[in-house]
Amino acid sequence: MLSLDPSGPEWDCPLGSKDLEDEGPWGGGSGLPPTGCFPGSWRQDVVLDCKGSPEGTEARAWTVYYYSLLQSCLQQAGLPETQDRSQAPRTGCPGAEVTLCVLGSPSTFLPVLLEGGVQSPGNMLLCLSPAWLMKVPAPGQPGEAALLVLKAVSFHPGGLTFLDDFVPPRRATYFLAGLGLGPSRGREAAELARDLTCPTGASAELARLLEDRLLTRQLLAQQGGVAVPATLAFTYKPPGLLRGGDSSPGLRLVELSGKEGQETLVKEEVEAFLRSEALGDVLQVAVKLSGWRWRGRQALHLHPRAELGAVVNTVLALLEKLEEEESVLVEAVYPPVQLPCSDGPSPGPGLAVRICAVVCRTQGDRPLLSKVVCGVGRGDRPLRHHNSLPRTLEVALAQCGLGEEAQVAAVRQRVKAAAEAALTAMLALEAGLSAEQRGGRRAHTDFLGVDFALTAAGGMLTPVALELNGGLCLEACGALEGLWAAPRLGPAADEAAAAPLVETMLRRSARCLMEGKQLLVVGAGGVSKKFVWEAARDYGLQLHLVESDPNHFASQLVQTFIHFDMTEHRRDEENARLLAELVRARGLKLDGCFSYWDDCLVLTALLCQELGLPCSPPAAMRLAKKKSLTQLHLLRHHGPPWPAPSLHAVPCCPLESEADVERAVHQVPLPGVMKLEFGAGAVGVRLVEDAPQCHEHFSRITRDLQGEADHPGIGLGWGNAMLLMEFVEGTEHDVDLVLFGGRLLAAFVSDNGPTRLPGFTETAACMPTGLASEQEAQMVQAAFRCCLGCGLLDGVFNVELKLTGAGPRLIEINPRMGGFYLRDWILELYGVDLLLAAVMVACGLRPALPTRPRARGHLVGVMCLVSQHLQALSSTASRETLQALHDRGLLRLNLLEEALVPGEYEEPYCSVACAGSSPTEARLRLLGLCQGLGIDGPSYPVAHFLSHFK
Repeated sequence: MLSLDPSGPEWDCPLGSKDLEDEGPWGGGSGLPPTGCFPGSWRQDVVLDCKGSPEGTEARAWTVYYYSLLQSCLQQAGLPETQDRSQAPRTGCPGAEVTLCVLGSPSTFLPVLLEGGVQSPGNMLLCLSPAWLMKVPAPGQPGEAALLVLKAVSFHPGGLTFLDDFVPPRRATYFLAGLGLGPSRGREAAELARDLTCPTGASAELARLLEDRLLTRQLLAQQGGVAVPATLAFTYKPPGLLRGGDSSPGLRLVELSGKEGQETLVKEEVEAFLRSEALGDVLQVAVKLSGWRWRGRQALHLHPRAELGAVVNTVLALLEKLEEEESVLVEAVYPPVQLPCSDGPSPGPGLAVRICAVVCRTQGDRPLLSKVVCGVGRGDRPLRHHNSLPRTLEVALAQCGLGEEAQVAAVRQRVKAAAEAALTAMLALEAGLSAEQRGGRRAHTDFLGVDFALTAAGGMLTPVALELNGGLCLEACGALEGLWAAPRLGPAADEAAAAPLVETMLRRSARCLMEGKQLLVVGAGGVSKKFVWEAARDYGLQLHLVESDPNHFASQLVQTFIHFDMTEHRRDEENARLLAELVRARGLKLDGCFSYWDDCLVLTALLCQELGLPCSPPAAMRLAKKKSLTQLHLLRHHGPPWPAPSLHAVPCCPLESEADVERAVHQVPLPGVMKLEFGAGAVGVRLVEDAPQCHEHFSRITRDLQGEADHPGIGLGWGNAMLLMEFVEGTEHDVDLVLFGGRLLAAFVSDNGPTRLPGFTETAACMPTGLASEQEAQMVQAAFRCCLGCGLLDGVFNVELKLTGAGPRLIEINPRMGGFYLRDWILELYGVDLLLAAVMVACGLRPALPTRPRARGHLVGVMCLVSQHLQALSSTASRETLQALHDRGLLRLNLLEEALVPGEYEEPYCSVACAGSSPTEARLRLLGLCQGLGIDGPSYPVAHFLSHFK
């Protein structure tokens, strides 16, 4: 069911049709836009002029046209008219805020614009004219320019839009231009997108590659293993990327040295192609031009396969139109597939299906299919994007007689695999291009549309990739999503097609804002924090380190290393003053200061206070650092507002002497939990059943863990005071929060498996949570309220809670980024980097995070302990073996300790996890892996630890 020409406005135009150069600036037949296209009642007196950047008559007509098109799109979507606020210019914070800028047709980019208004309110801007933008040279970056937004339509939640002027102009942190704008505005858009300091999602150079059907078909067939139509191509002085490439099955390239005198060669090649097995049972072929000039107005000619002379004559006529690096294609036209479950042959020509897939580049340059939309039409006519109504894959296949759920799912999976392989191939091509060839150092393809037809090969329905495009498939997806917009006729779409793209725009914006920032890190941490230095290099951060160990490996990985003994944390105030003096003496010009190491959090807050840098107040950090103080403070916090944090606090008593223990056993209901006041990693945490056990455990801890040297890195620099708190029944969960200005920007909930009582060392975890949505929301709000109750307003925080029958109960607040595997898992599943969020907050910048991050899968992991797994970790599950399995994608390894040293008070050695499309799939994979590696055993029953995740 070949979509003969999905993008072209005409499909059987005569050979004498005019060339592209005769078209108007936006692809029409004249220099002015069409009139009378948009019946509507919106205001006509809006201010579309941009001060200091006047437009000519023709350019202004197009600006008015696109403003009217925007209003028409909003009207059809049931959204309010744009409000003109240009008389009161927005001021903003230039250089310190996310600015996602789109220049192009509102109808094409409406899905992106509306989703951007939800994920980053007020920061998604639509420019209707190149005159609304200005490039200025970037200091210190020769040949590159910053892009400033003078005027735009801003998008907000609920589809609200405002026409805004910006004084001073906003600096773009991401730019996406629709480059199919014709010679006039198209050139302006291409020039604006070229060599920017901000990330760009398109460039004229990349668009030329994307729109070259021959190049992309060769790329998909050779690199992506994607099926493409059987094609014979006559290329005139082909581009370097096509020269010398190996031919693919069904794809024949014939290089021409000239356009004249090719009759014999053309006839021989066409005759061989029409007789070839590659065409199978095809009865028709199409002849068309391929190249950048011909995008949007393809001269498509259909011929019966048997008419050799007609095909040859058409090819020879089209050869005369070729310029260098262009081609004439002869390709198969596949008839409508007779589906196996159809109710007999159709009396008519049958139905053809065009499948449009939008695939986006996500975290780690991985492709992700975001939406599939179909068009259905007569099988004897070509299907194009704008001449068929969009519908879901399920509905389209059902109309053609395929309604069996498993078969539809199989087709969807094949489309997904092919679309993602297409983007993977394009990204691989880009990786081999220079910055000049891409149109700039920051130019990358962040999404593409793939048009497919369905063919029946070997009794299996196979998607055949017809072409790649930049916006047509996206526009089709937006049209489908718009079905549910105005009249509430049906269910809302699962996820917007543009959601992953907007997440990528935000992620790249965050990198743009943070590149070159100067940050002071207090405390380097251990092997589990090695990722910090790798990420800093990747993000372009300039780090300066304060560390007690003069020989720490990280001392060689930073711009400045300050050796300073911070181990005695009861002297933090004095040390903060001394460190501030050292920073000033070194002349460090810092943008921020932060720590992810438990012991150094209060010191960091005090140091930020000394240096005038953003941070949560030291008093709040002290409250959160001392566990009994946290609980007792929150117990007194009864509100309003309600629900108050006191509902989540747990009764406890601080312990500094045996007398305190004796008093506590009469105040705290037993069984209880005893732990170090300033501890970390569950070291020394124990379930106590009665008073004798309380006294015994207190004596053991005060004897064995007296100072930092007894167990470095668990908070003994603060002393070895303890607390006794009530033991609460329930499932244990972690909530990782991102707060800025006291507002919750993001939250990620994970589940923990049952511990090996009487100890509380973590055994297993699952992400995302398996809790019901209401329970998940309760956990997030409980964690948020507890942080606010302690005065933690800015930062990335990890909150440990239990979900009891009466609701969430607080275990403790860790006023820093979650440890162990949490940062890695959240980055892998959600594409959100807690480290990047933490450093943005530390610099006083609002983190660029999606409002509703969605997990792209599931992870289930188990902890390995030296006391339980020494033999396995030395043989079947050695570090080298686990790393090799990690590199092959069979498991996810997070190393937490360097050496295999057993001890009574231990922390996990490593975390081993498996991914899956469901918790069950991930859990079963992990269980099998642990059994094979020797991690599972009678004394460490992995199946029991994973039982909470069923």
